[in-house]
Order: sequence, then C-alpha cells, then structure tokens
Amino acid sequence: MLDEAMTAIAENGLAALTMSALADRLGTSGGHILYYFGSKDRLFLEALRWSEAALTEERRALLAGRAAPARKLDRFLRLYLPKGPRDPRWMLWIELWARAGANEPLRAAQEELDRGWRDDLETLLAQGAAAGAFAADDGPGRAGELLALLDGLSTRVVLGQRDADRRSALGSARSAAERLIGCAPGGTPG
Repeated sequence: MLDEAMTAIAENGLAALTMSALADRLGTSGGHILYYFGSKDRLFLEALRWSEAALTEERRALLAGRAAPARKLDRFLRLYLPKGPRDPRWMLWIELWARAGANEPLRAAQEELDRGWRDDLETLLAQGAAAGAFAADDGPGRAGELLALLDGLSTRVVLGQRDADRRSALGSARSAAERLIGCAPGGTPG
C-alpha cells in the first residue's frame, strides 16, 4: 500500500491524490485506507518513513563497513542523490518541504528524517578525520554544507531541470566534498 501511495504521489503530487483513487489502484476501498492511516497527511508521511527506513539500513551498514572513508563517502553521496527525474522518494521529500512550514507534525517528521542523514554523515566525516583521510575541522558544519548542496542538486535532478542529471549531480557533489573535506570521494586525499 505504501509503495503504491508513493508511486501515486510521485506521479501526480499529494494534492491530486484521493483515497478513492488510491483505493482503485489497490483494488480496495477508500474506507479501508482511511482505517489504517486516518488522513492523507498520515498516509504521505508513512510512505516517506517507509522509504527512508530502507535507506537508513543501508547507511548504517555503510558506516559499519570496512571500506576506506573516501569510498564510504562516495557510497553515501550515491545513496542520497535521486535516481533520476521524478524519483518517487524525492518527490515525497519535495512535497514534505512544501507542506512542513504550515504543519507542525510534518515539520517535526522532516527534522527527524533529516537528523538521521545528518548524524550519519557527521559520523562518517568523524571516522574519516580520525583515520587521517579527511580534514578534521568542523565536521558538523561541513556535513551541513554538504547536505545543503546535495538537497539543491537533488531538487534539480528530480525536477528534470536542464543539464541536471544524476551523473552531473554526483560529479558536483564529489567536487564539493573534495573542497570541503580535502578528499575526493572514492579516491585519494586531495
């Protein structure tokens, strides 16, 4: 149900999603969906949390792995960026950003989900600094800068803006990471 909701939201946006249309896609009733989720906002938020849960597992495995810090950082960047235009996960994030300003529960959820990415990147940068692979100054600040850049690049890719595709976004992210922490992701100290 969450996978189908995510796909429907990515295709047409949350505003266009109705419980009855989603129910038709699933071969069930709108009342059945409302029973489980109670509202469209709750369905939307649960779809995003479901999507992010799998990525959280991948990030944690990445941090626990034995790869060199630069390789871990490169894998983190790849995991963060959208697969391409209208990536369903990223369409949900854009919808969340648009709605969070006026909705306290959505804002709190956004902060919680963001915090997972930020904490894991800070941990990764601290591991790299401890190993002498990354610059050791202001890991939290560098993580915040890199995540802001990744959000901007991701938005351009997911919206299908001209000259914005996953490959070029990854190249820009790698270049920025090299300038910010002194190491080329996936490569050697810069």
